Amino acid sequence: MNFVFEAFVTEIVADGGQAAFALGDGTVAWESGSRVEAHDGAILCAAGHPSGEGLITGGDDGRLVWSRDGACQQIARAPRKWIDAVAVSSASGLIAFSAGREVHVRDAGVHDFQRLFTHEASVAALAFDPKGRRLAAATYGGAALWYARIADQKPVMLRWAGSHVGLMFSPDGKFLVSAMQESALHGWRLSDAKDMRMGGYPSKVRSLAFMGAGWLATSGANGAVLWPFAGANGPMGKQAMEIGWDETALVSRVAGDAGGDHLVAGLGDGRIWACHLASERRVTLRADKGPPISALAVLGGGRVAWGDEAGGAGVIDMGAV
Repeated sequence: MNFVFEAFVTEIVADGGQAAFALGDGTVAWESGSRVEAHDGAILCAAGHPSGEGLITGGDDGRLVWSRDGACQQIARAPRKWIDAVAVSSASGLIAFSAGREVHVRDAGVHDFQRLFTHEASVAALAFDPKGRRLAAATYGGAALWYARIADQKPVMLRWAGSHVGLMFSPDGKFLVSAMQESALHGWRLSDAKDMRMGGYPSKVRSLAFMGAGWLATSGANGAVLWPFAGANGPMGKQAMEIGWDETALVSRVAGDAGGDHLVAGLGDGRIWACHLASERRVTLRADKGPPISALAVLGGGRVAWGDEAGGAGVIDMGAV
């Protein structure tokens, strides 16, 4: 199943088992054919709603919108600002979004709940811990850790020089990993704020996915790079491994299934492959070359949804990978 949209595919969210495509022209399009005009401008970020129904999108029109199949509603607004990042927690029901130096928190189940956290520099990415209680904000000079429901507090700062533009907690909540503006990752063990330097990339890391058995998969190299996170020390003193090395293209996006058994990688030349981690069996899902893959998601039933920088998109069955 293939689609041709008229804009960059910003993100893909699994919504009730089907793919929802958030697009650079402000549209949300479902694989069923339903569409809504969610924003007057580009969608900059997207995540599934904490309820599991629909998706939350932020745009350069300063609006935070909840879109469901055939309908959408504004749930917050930041006048004259862009909403650059959004994070949600199904565990706590919280929604967080950034606009410049400010991070706003809403509760999907409590209409008047609001929290505001201000930073010294712009916030580029957000992430909730697995319980949805702590919120991490990526900014210049490190990451700020907040208790998401507490109004008056000072954040715990995890410092490292440079611009931090992506964030992800490990599934056990013991580590926080940041993608940097330079071609590197940085990580912290949260129990003691011990640093982890994770470098060696030929390109900026734009996509992160934690997999089963304690692996973190990333883009930014000629293959998918996997860092070991099992044990108390994570990747400290350990080497990463690379799957699917290809001298002709870099991996631009990575995604994993719910069980952590399968890794999917989208390449800068439009191709897509999938790998079963235990057996290391790797198969090509999309052999046609084209614009770089800009969004990737594993849906229920072993299906993979993809989108590219020119508006091409589709849904593929992984089959017997």
